[in-house]
Amino acid sequence: MARKPRIEFEGAFYHVITRGNHRQKIFKEEGDFTRYLEIISDYKLQYKYRLYVFVLMNNHVHLLIETREVPLSKILQGINQRYTMYFNKKYKTVGHLFQGRYKGILCDRDEYLLTLVKYIHLNPVRAKVVERMQEYRWSSHNSYIGKSGDGIIDRDQVLRMFSEDRTTARRLYKAYMEDGRTVDKLDIYGTIDQRILGDERFRDKVMEKAEIDLSAERRAGAYSLSTIACAKEEAYGIKLVEIKAKGKGRAISTGRKVFSQVSRAYGYKGKEIAAYTRKDPAIITRYLKDKTVHKIEAEKVIEILKRGPNVNRQA
Repeated sequence: MARKPRIEFEGAFYHVITRGNHRQKIFKEEGDFTRYLEIISDYKLQYKYRLYVFVLMNNHVHLLIETREVPLSKILQGINQRYTMYFNKKYKTVGHLFQGRYKGILCDRDEYLLTLVKYIHLNPVRAKVVERMQEYRWSSHNSYIGKSGDGIIDRDQVLRMFSEDRTTARRLYKAYMEDGRTVDKLDIYGTIDQRILGDERFRDKVMEKAEIDLSAERRAGAYSLSTIACAKEEAYGIKLVEIKAKGKGRAISTGRKVFSQVSRAYGYKGKEIAAYTRKDPAIITRYLKDKTVHKIEAEKVIEILKRGPNVNRQA
């Protein structure tokens, strides 16, 4: 099954998990942990992302990152490539250090921020590396309780969830982390299509905000307009003759918008879509900008295109 494209946009909030290839160690000694954090800091200055939490284990890394203008894929590519070069040079090895594609789960920050902070910071305790979180040097927990001056962590948003007063916030944060309540793994990895941690409302909000440019992900001209029309009919029961007619019913209007947006995704210009559907180009332009059609509706047509629509249903 083909991997689904990452959902990336400015302000996106991700739980990132990067593992060593074949679960091998990616940190062998203290200097390796230090170097990885230095690289994170360098890219943070360059790309201006926010880093809320980190924990570095021997064979994997957890990060909570909020992106700005630079997408997560570029951030992680830079960090992982640079650390791999350091590791291979130091230990005289070659090849991939990290296990294929990192996992980047887009999360509902308002709903899951504190849960993720707790889950990630408890990693060394769950792994029985230490008995108490503050005993582990390679996480951001000590930065939150004031035991570390680590400057790469953006703590304020998390601490303000406890109190506006810094001293009180740290005390309440520490109490929350040590209250004995564990975080169920399903609460962290119970995702929608392995990409989104949040409810259906959040999923719809993300899809609209992301404004995914499907045309960048699909080969231009991969399907003819007639084939796209067949897939659209199969998905929604709206025939091409109805799309071309003057009818203004809600279902037909939605069908036109979906057809226009999917056609644009495959590289067709507005004037080409207008000519095919016998509509004014200005109307097609409005369809292409209309945000009431969720990307999931367009994806339904695209999935039918991938498996092959029933092309005999339309002339």
